[in-house]
Amino acid sequence: MRARSGSVLVTSLLLAVPVLGACSGGGEDEAREAAQAFLDDWAGGETDAAAAATTDPDTATALLQQTATDLPDAQLSTELGEVTVEDGGASVGWTATWDLAAAPDWSYDATLRLEEDGDGWAVVAEPSLVHPELGEGQHLELERSLPERAPITGADGAPLFTPTEVVNVGVDPAQVTDLPALASALAAATGTDAAEITADVQAAPAGQFVPVITLRRPDFEAIRAQVFDLPGAVFPTSTRLLAPSPRFAEALLGRVGDATAEIIEETAEDGAPRYAAGDQVGLSGLQRALQEQLTGTPGFTVRVTALDESIGDEGREIAGVDPVPGEPAQTPLVPAIQTAADAAVAAETRPTHLVVVRPGTGEILAVSSNEIADAGNALSGQFPPGSSMKAITATALLGAGAVTPTTPVPCPGTTVVEGREFENQDQFDLGTVPFTEAFAESCNTTFIQAAMELPDGALAEAARSYGVGSDWQLPVDVFGGSVPSDSTGTTKAANAIGQGQVLMSPAQMALVVAGIASGTPAAPVEVSGSTAAGEAPAGPGQAVLDALRPMMRQVVLTGTAAALADRGEVFGKTGTAEYGSNTPPDSHGWFAGYRTGGATGDIAFAVLVEGGQSSSAAVAVADAFLGAVG
Repeated sequence: MRARSGSVLVTSLLLAVPVLGACSGGGEDEAREAAQAFLDDWAGGETDAAAAATTDPDTATALLQQTATDLPDAQLSTELGEVTVEDGGASVGWTATWDLAAAPDWSYDATLRLEEDGDGWAVVAEPSLVHPELGEGQHLELERSLPERAPITGADGAPLFTPTEVVNVGVDPAQVTDLPALASALAAATGTDAAEITADVQAAPAGQFVPVITLRRPDFEAIRAQVFDLPGAVFPTSTRLLAPSPRFAEALLGRVGDATAEIIEETAEDGAPRYAAGDQVGLSGLQRALQEQLTGTPGFTVRVTALDESIGDEGREIAGVDPVPGEPAQTPLVPAIQTAADAAVAAETRPTHLVVVRPGTGEILAVSSNEIADAGNALSGQFPPGSSMKAITATALLGAGAVTPTTPVPCPGTTVVEGREFENQDQFDLGTVPFTEAFAESCNTTFIQAAMELPDGALAEAARSYGVGSDWQLPVDVFGGSVPSDSTGTTKAANAIGQGQVLMSPAQMALVVAGIASGTPAAPVEVSGSTAAGEAPAGPGQAVLDALRPMMRQVVLTGTAAALADRGEVFGKTGTAEYGSNTPPDSHGWFAGYRTGGATGDIAFAVLVEGGQSSSAAVAVADAFLGAVG
């Protein structure tokens, strides 16, 4: 019995020994914990700690550091799967998901091998711990692929931006022999700042290209003789997505260029960048506002390739996602109208803007500013409208029944409100004339005297009927104008003639006359088919419009815009708006009008010449525009 018992005990011990030996590092739970700890350290950026939990920390460190180089700025997240323990080792399935910087996520299934390490487990330091297809002497190679940027099109559906050759004028510091002379010559040819060029070159690391300015090929050819032989000046070429001309609807369309550090930071999600240096992104205007729609989604390819570049291994693709193109955006811009507007403003030496709108729809057909102007002022500038405001003041007076077009009204050279004297230009005095004539000749005193009899909120109410004061919800901001409803006394008097506290943008002034032209004022439209920018204004009513339109026609036939009398059926109102503290004060020049018929159909437009001194400057631009547009 003892012998039998002893035999059983020995057998039991012999059977138990291999199991204990295989599990000296622990069971499935311990293997799982070891694998999880390694992955947590790796994913958390604790490379040293992760490597220390492997069978060969030096090898593991090299593997993990190489992977960080191969997948720059990528963030790893992990999920453990099945754990198997047998024959003195363990295997732990896991899923890797890499949040690749500025590319879609990359996921794959992998396996960690673990070996006993004293009382615990150590992850085997081998290439497959990074990816199952990675072998000795190999590494991962990630390549992002960008889709072609979707176009912004005009009303005809044709793209407004096309790939265009540009010349990147810059400096190679290694070739410079006389930096002050080089900077001075480049500044003279390009209009850049010589001191800034000098500072940039001095701060640049050896061998780095220092950009000065990027020019379209024709613009570069115009200065080629001045710069081409300068020691240190270099001129690499590239292709950019550009509009037909540098100022073509710039305020609305914006520009495309290399992603700036600011844009990369602003668009990052949870710290992960959406774009990378060198990506072409919208920098302003619709290109920036519609960036996500237009740019689409980048793709990527991952290859396994040899670490030794001399081998010439092209690599083996192990993963990839195709880029997804963006969606185009159609604008109502009409290139022929835009080109005519650009030509008209280019002839003016002072900052000038011209915005064209389709009556009845609010579609913006052209947005133009000349080179000297801040292009943004065409849409979002805030300027006193001067006597172009009288179209709104007349709306209030006609709507209140205070006058009719034939009502005799006084037009003295001056009038006094609460001790302040207001005057007509050069104090002209028409005596008593029909209201239409006072409007056509832009008689300030008539409008001040009549408007002072209106309720304090009447001007603001008339303005609202055309959409003035609206907070338009648009991709690119349009200032909707401002007409206070609580002004009294001299401020109320000044508001009636577009001074005081009244402010308007060229775009909003164009919308006002578009509403008069059509009888159905509309919210502005920058992108065809998009959500409405706001409620359509109510309009002043048909009776008011029937009276106002002939008055605006008379401005062109016999009044302050008679220079446009031969440009078809043109209606409008001129404006001279004083500003600043000079004596005599400086003035902006305005013309806001519309034309019916013609090759372009009905169009409404507003011209502003900043510092134009009189409305005649704006009328001249309108004349050039209407002549060019046909």
